[in-house]
Amino acid sequence: MTQTTLEKAKVNKAGTAPARPNPRLKGGYFITGDTPPEELFITEELSEEHRMMAEMVTEFCIREIQAPFARRGRELAVTNEADKEEVLGLLKKAGELGLCGVSVPEQYGGMGLDFKGNTLFSKVMANGFSLATTLGAQTSIGCLPIAYYGNEAQKEKYLPGIAHGELIAAYALTEPGAGSDANAGKTTATLSPDGSHYLLNGQKIWITNGGFADVFIVFAKIDDDEKLSAFIVERHYPGFSVGPEEKKMGIKGSSTVQIYFDNCRVPAENLLGKRQEGFKMALNILNGGRIKAGAGGIGGAQFSLSKAVQYAVERQQFGQPIAGFGAIRYKIGDIAMRAFANEAALFRTADCIDRKEAELKAAGLPESEAKVQAIREFAVEAAIIKVKGSELVCYATDEAIQIHGGMGYAQETGMEMGYRDARITKIYEGTNEVNRLLSVGELTKRAVVSRELDLAGAGKKIPAFLLRQLAPFRPKTAYAEETRIVQGLKNAFLFLSGMAGKKMGKKLIDEQEIVLNLAAILAEAYVAESVLLKVKKLERLPQADPAKLEIQRQMMQLYLYEALAVARKSALEAIASFTAGRQKRTYNLVAHTLLKPYDVNPKELRRNIAGFIVEKRGYCF
Repeated sequence: MTQTTLEKAKVNKAGTAPARPNPRLKGGYFITGDTPPEELFITEELSEEHRMMAEMVTEFCIREIQAPFARRGRELAVTNEADKEEVLGLLKKAGELGLCGVSVPEQYGGMGLDFKGNTLFSKVMANGFSLATTLGAQTSIGCLPIAYYGNEAQKEKYLPGIAHGELIAAYALTEPGAGSDANAGKTTATLSPDGSHYLLNGQKIWITNGGFADVFIVFAKIDDDEKLSAFIVERHYPGFSVGPEEKKMGIKGSSTVQIYFDNCRVPAENLLGKRQEGFKMALNILNGGRIKAGAGGIGGAQFSLSKAVQYAVERQQFGQPIAGFGAIRYKIGDIAMRAFANEAALFRTADCIDRKEAELKAAGLPESEAKVQAIREFAVEAAIIKVKGSELVCYATDEAIQIHGGMGYAQETGMEMGYRDARITKIYEGTNEVNRLLSVGELTKRAVVSRELDLAGAGKKIPAFLLRQLAPFRPKTAYAEETRIVQGLKNAFLFLSGMAGKKMGKKLIDEQEIVLNLAAILAEAYVAESVLLKVKKLERLPQADPAKLEIQRQMMQLYLYEALAVARKSALEAIASFTAGRQKRTYNLVAHTLLKPYDVNPKELRRNIAGFIVEKRGYCF
């Protein structure tokens, strides 16, 4: 939502003029402005309700999923009918605990958690192996279209059953010829002459929960419409059919099927939202799903790390636990650092969404619309979180297997299952490549088209920053060097995106390799700033543990060191891709000056972090 739209809201619920919008609650603001540490939300501030929910989810996963896996010695696979019944039993138990309704409003039988609570749920639910995918579809893409866009009758009919696990929900968007280009879908809907129902014809693929779902959110084009519309389709409707379970690399305990519509009769009242609103609806739902997918990746990485540490402490070689070897400590310290930094960015984003929602509601918007607009506001950050979280879990599970050695390759430890399950996270909710392109494209659109962000104005400050970098002395204030690094990352993105844009104009969008380089720098700037702000805020907490705080500080330092390396490589590659000769040399010099090295000892930082993690027997932040 633009500020202009906000200003049109004349009064809030109390009948007074709405408060002035917080300029920092604007998606992409991080690249042009500064955020004070006190505005950053950190996990230490989670409410008692949040913590109780997380404990309940963890206990459920250990008791109902992890312990049976250890006894069974194999993962569940829904291609086996007995296993499918066990998965349905787990969903029923989750529903009895209220876990199927974390995002459903309380008036419809759900928990009505805020976005931070839903994000925490997704992170902790990673302890539940492939059931995390099943419950993720149930609590997010399967029910939120109804919660956000449904009319009162639709909400009352479907949401209570979904919240209690009595109705299983699924989301049907992808088609054989329509993946990232979702609006290219060929599924059609034709209104009957008497206006009583629609006839749906077409096919959908990769439908999570599809093998046993009762309710499907289906996207189709009505007649010759340009854009999709959305429908609520029940499994028993005539003309609806389900294909066999897909045989997948991972998440085998999650149902994935194709579904078919052959003159499927859907009551006219099951049109969800307005006609041709489906495409916008799909994009908005995916923005929230991306953050939750990233949360699951971070939670999965923390789980894998803890398992690897426990094994490394027990495994003896050459007369000592392998947890004491430098090569193993490198892996432990590196995973912990990445998990800590990405979690800072994750909950920063989730809290911004909650605060933006509150701001919009205070300006007079209805709750459902405020939720949608708040999530839409942070589409750039959502794409970054999804990419970083999914890359982290794939990296962490791979390294956890390596720490286990041959036992990591064995089925009994579950590590190989985690490795296979993790791989899908780079694909669903939009492939990572699409999300990288989206993060830069969305940011650019907000600067050039809607003019919500002043990238050009921020870029004008770069020469002064460069001059300060060349000065022989700089003030020795707390975190002056770290602040310089974060600003250098931001300026590197602003400089290179500006120069590439000037040279290629609208053709830049077709130079995807360069845009991917820019996306890498943009992501590092966001996560680096988030982890720096988190450490600054942690230092101000009166109850902070000095030993723990020192390790958190070192994780921040190590992340900034690594972020510079990623950004430097991406910057030089981008420069080499659109310049040559003297201009290339000049741009390289600018990039090296913006991304000057950070004088820390990465080996000692990793060893110290790993030592603390090993002492605590797992991830403890």
